Amino acid sequence: MVRHQIHSGTYDDGLPGETALAAEFSVSRNTIREALTTLKNEGLIERGPKVGTHVAQRKYDHGLDALLGLKETFKSYGEVRNEVRAAMAVSAPPTVAQRLRLEPGQQVVFIERLRYLGGLPLSLDLTYLEPEIGARVLTHSLESNDIFVLIEQLTGRPLGAASLALEAIPADAHSAAALQVPDGAPLLMLERLTSLDDDTPVDLEYIRMRGDRITMRGNLIRNTL
Repeated sequence: MVRHQIHSGTYDDGLPGETALAAEFSVSRNTIREALTTLKNEGLIERGPKVGTHVAQRKYDHGLDALLGLKETFKSYGEVRNEVRAAMAVSAPPTVAQRLRLEPGQQVVFIERLRYLGGLPLSLDLTYLEPEIGARVLTHSLESNDIFVLIEQLTGRPLGAASLALEAIPADAHSAAALQVPDGAPLLMLERLTSLDDDTPVDLEYIRMRGDRITMRGNLIRNTL
């Protein structure tokens, strides 16, 4: 429960003392002390004499109500930094070719980026782009630009819509090393296929996000018709 309260922003100004926390959760001080030790070892909180206990690592809200790039999504939290780990033309895997409406084995542009926020890795993005647009994207800086913005600038057309799927997956060795988490740690994996306003698919992404740094949020409207 302490972890949940931290992630929900309850203790942004610092955690109460052990006695107050024990009373709040109806447990012993020893139980609270053990919980705080675990959270400190995970790097979630900082503790020290005379300074108390404070949140060291926060979670960021990622909305599901708008089609935005990561820099646009988190602009209120700080600057997103991109580390480009791969940017090249490759033969499209079968699923990628099908989703982008390409011929089997046709060339696509593949981009792998490690995204940082607040000095810590936030997500590992694997992106496949429609070949003509992708080739033009590669002529621009990917360290400082969101791909969504580049696509709209280069095509002169707005992005229209995206279909997405979100699931929890264990971190494989490659993702774990990049995101600085243990092998098998829980990740959020967002699969997103984005199209232009004329329904032409242009961007297929597989985004692996640290579950300890991101909370997905959205608003749902009930329609019984």
